[in-house]
Amino acid sequence: MARQLSLVRSDRDTENEPSGHQENIVEGTLVEAVNLALRHEMSRDDSVVILGEDVGANGGVFRATVDLREQFGPLRVLDTPLAEGLIAGLSIGMATQGLRPVAEIQFMGFIFPALEQLVCHAARMRNRTRGRLSCPLVVRVPFGGGIHAPEHHSESTEALLAHIPGLRVVVPSSAVKAYGLLLAAIRDPDPVIFLEPKRIYHAEKQRIHDNGQALPLDTCFTLSQGTDLTLLSWGAMISDCREVVTKMAERDIAIELIDVATLKPLDMETILTSVRKTGRCVIVHEAPRSGGVGAEIAAEISERALLDLKAPVSRVTGFDTIMPYARSETVYMPNTRDIEHQIENTLGFG
Repeated sequence: MARQLSLVRSDRDTENEPSGHQENIVEGTLVEAVNLALRHEMSRDDSVVILGEDVGANGGVFRATVDLREQFGPLRVLDTPLAEGLIAGLSIGMATQGLRPVAEIQFMGFIFPALEQLVCHAARMRNRTRGRLSCPLVVRVPFGGGIHAPEHHSESTEALLAHIPGLRVVVPSSAVKAYGLLLAAIRDPDPVIFLEPKRIYHAEKQRIHDNGQALPLDTCFTLSQGTDLTLLSWGAMISDCREVVTKMAERDIAIELIDVATLKPLDMETILTSVRKTGRCVIVHEAPRSGGVGAEIAAEISERALLDLKAPVSRVTGFDTIMPYARSETVYMPNTRDIEHQIENTLGFG
């Protein structure tokens, strides 16, 4: 990967860096940002290890871990059997004994065998031991549709994970967000599920400051200011929302776009502040409608900001069906037309 990226050296020293480290400014995609963050933390902290299926010799199915085994060796970048329960259980054991494992589940549809370990052990470790043990574990999971994948490769079941007390659920929406949020996730003392939207793995390059500066977890990011409507989303759908916000601005409609970023715990204060200002809210997510994270956000808004609303909170979501095969996935997934239509309905309410 290092051969493919153009690096610009900076002489500025950075906080939390190994002695002599210099900042790199990298033009990279989201998947390259993941690799940069992993490489940085492995260089900075010897306790960080990577494990998963094909993460070593092959560099991962999406090449997120390419060249890391060559740099850090097979004891820190471990190829595992095709056994997600083993990956999760082994990671929990490592985490409770002083390591900081970063495990990869190749696709979200394969995570279910790991849930017993994640739900019953990783999420409860601090509580079970009354704080004697923590579980600084990151589970990286490529998720979502849009890449014409076969069955069990396009799920968006983030609400299932966000429902579990003790698990933090984080979703980057860009290369810069992926770099900073993954650094924060690895440094967190408790388990983090890091969901990577694979539809935008290679969608856009950004200038990434490879300086070890983490972004805050548990915080929404306001991407555009507006007074007419609050638009909420996360992951790959942020790109679609940005396009709609730009189009609406041409019509003098000012939309406040918020990247939720951390789905559990939710930063409701940022969301409520925006909704109280605009009076209208549309929530967009690719996952099925029923029981989605959007429903939780809508319920919180209704409970805590009802009298500030000028229209009902509305959602643009996937369907309550299995994600279809590649030929039909565009019918399933929300798009800019759906988002624009719902915004117009919400603005025209009453």
